[in-house]
Amino acid sequence: MLEEVETLLASPTFVVDACRHVVHRENAVVSLATRPILFSLVRRLAEAWPADVSRSLLIADAFRTKHADESHRARLRVEIGRLRAMLQPMADVSATDRGFALAPHRASDVVVLAPPVEERHAAVLALLADGESWSSSALSMALSASPRTVQRALESLAAAGKVQSFGRGPARRWMTPPVPDFPSILLLPGPLPSD
Repeated sequence: MLEEVETLLASPTFVVDACRHVVHRENAVVSLATRPILFSLVRRLAEAWPADVSRSLLIADAFRTKHADESHRARLRVEIGRLRAMLQPMADVSATDRGFALAPHRASDVVVLAPPVEERHAAVLALLADGESWSSSALSMALSASPRTVQRALESLAAAGKVQSFGRGPARRWMTPPVPDFPSILLLPGPLPSD
């Protein structure tokens, strides 16, 4: 609930907000919206807190590679140094035998706020979740994305069985599949005749 999020953000809890890509603690805020690698690192460290995270896992997350070499390890050290500098008022990032660990200053807890749906085309699914049918052009306008980008997302989601279409050409509409054993239209009785 929004009220719970507001209370959490005002508390001394160390909060990694994956919706806005910022880190909060009480009134201090550090934005990592333009630093995706640093945000990936702090999120992974926060999810593991109070444990540490191995260097290989941090490299795989931050640099999107499965096979790390010495250049990746050197780059990880540089990025961890940058993260330490940005988080310095709120937390330390300490080295451990196998990797790194997050150590917030005076915070009793660490929380990661994640979007309700985290997947590649979550924004498209969020718009279709209300049960209404949408045209691809309406989705494109609502998302401020190109029609081709939206069409690729819809095709990918359709292949995964997460959305379905009906109609052809300009009349084609998209929606999420109905829930099995649940009527798609709730039939309510009409108004009773009055005397």
